[in-house]
Amino acid sequence: MLRNKEYRQFAVCFLVIGGVSGTAGFLIGRPAGVLAVLSASAFGILFYVFTRARYQSIAEISEQIDMVLHNTDYLFISESKEGELSILQSEITKMTLRIREQNAALKKEKENLADSLADIAHQLRTPLTSVNLILSLLENEPEEADRRELLQEMEELLVRMDWLITSLLKLSRLDAGIVVFRSRPVDMWELVNTALRPLLIPMELHNIALQAEVPEGIQIQGDSDWLAEAIQNILKNCMENAGDHGQIEIVCEDNPLYTELTVHDSGTGFEEKELASLFERFYRGKNSRAAGYGIGLALCRTIITRQGGTVTAENHPRGGAVFIIRFPK
Repeated sequence: MLRNKEYRQFAVCFLVIGGVSGTAGFLIGRPAGVLAVLSASAFGILFYVFTRARYQSIAEISEQIDMVLHNTDYLFISESKEGELSILQSEITKMTLRIREQNAALKKEKENLADSLADIAHQLRTPLTSVNLILSLLENEPEEADRRELLQEMEELLVRMDWLITSLLKLSRLDAGIVVFRSRPVDMWELVNTALRPLLIPMELHNIALQAEVPEGIQIQGDSDWLAEAIQNILKNCMENAGDHGQIEIVCEDNPLYTELTVHDSGTGFEEKELASLFERFYRGKNSRAAGYGIGLALCRTIITRQGGTVTAENHPRGGAVFIIRFPK
């Protein structure tokens, strides 16, 4: 305690005041001098005991802070007592727990980032290998028809790679909080038609029957461009599941609580254990008929949830999969 400058100054002042009061007491009379000395001594002893106890508490808090700085798992929590030091220690304990939670979250994010980078590398490596193989075949292929077929296949691979990179960039922008959604009235009929427009020709080529029941006049709040992309990704997934000569049914309903959009395909549906993982990045269902990347549904969920909506998937009672999007009022 004597290392504390303030404590030394107080001790010197106390001794001076005690000495002066004791001397003045003896000058008045012996009993007054004895009373002054005893009072000063009692006060000094009490002050010493109280200050030592505070120093011990401060030392325990300092030890706890030191353990936190050195990433020790041990966390000291003393008995609950009233007082400023108790309040301080309680706040330090909260801060410690919060720091550990943040450290754990950062560690998990780093692990997820490492896994994502590995998945991205794997997803890009496969089409790149195919492109290199096609280039080697083109060098030794004399037939013009076969060369055109190889070039078409290579073009399809490059389009898929472009879509993957673009989707990953969009996901990274959403994760970083760079994207600012515009909250404006969006007509559901126009939104569904915007999402469907690029897919009408592929649906026709695969003989997929489309049935849409979207009444005019139903509106939600959101960013129409991003929402159209989210719905388009769901429609692409349903096209892959439905396959040739399949069916897709789109229904929009409105009630006082929410606006609901359901997309039902005539495919094989999902296994029950897959439903919890459908919207995870790079997850591909076991029954997937297309060489997808597992990005579309993850992007869809991010877009919709960031705008206050929800999206779920389940198996339809009549067979096939059904995606349910809800926008609360």
